[in-house]
Amino acid sequence: MVDIDGVVSLFGIPESAAAPGAVEGGLHSIDGIPHFLSSTAAGHLLALLPQFELVWASGWEEKANEHLPRLLGLPGPLPFLRFARRLESGSSTRAHWKLEAIDSYAGDRPLAWIDDAFNAACHAWAKARTAPTLLVSTAPHRGLTSREAELLLAWAAGHSPPPGRPA
Repeated sequence: MVDIDGVVSLFGIPESAAAPGAVEGGLHSIDGIPHFLSSTAAGHLLALLPQFELVWASGWEEKANEHLPRLLGLPGPLPFLRFARRLESGSSTRAHWKLEAIDSYAGDRPLAWIDDAFNAACHAWAKARTAPTLLVSTAPHRGLTSREAELLLAWAAGHSPPPGRPA
């Protein structure tokens, strides 16, 4: 599961491209809103494709496929989740609003979720799942970097799906 804002579309002003470990990418206008899209993150997503079924888990929903494959050189369209528009009383607007859709899509398969906005509900849900589950947190101004990509690949090496099931 791949969030977009804070993972691929970064917040804040990226570091200079000349700085060691700098995030590469560029500004793009998407529906009139400027987004700094990380080509660094896109490269890491491409490297994850042999081991993972990438699924957009973002409020962008179908908009992700309208823009990101073309702008970042990603395959497309990718599956995407639709989220309920209602929030239950007492809930926050952080990542846990995604749990119902993610849980339904993942079923009993191993799951890795990349997001910049996990909260206690996300961690409790991940711990309670019977299938292997990895939450990978990103810094919203850096997004998906080699550190997170290496963690995901190492985790995938130990959690192959059952025969005949997609990753």
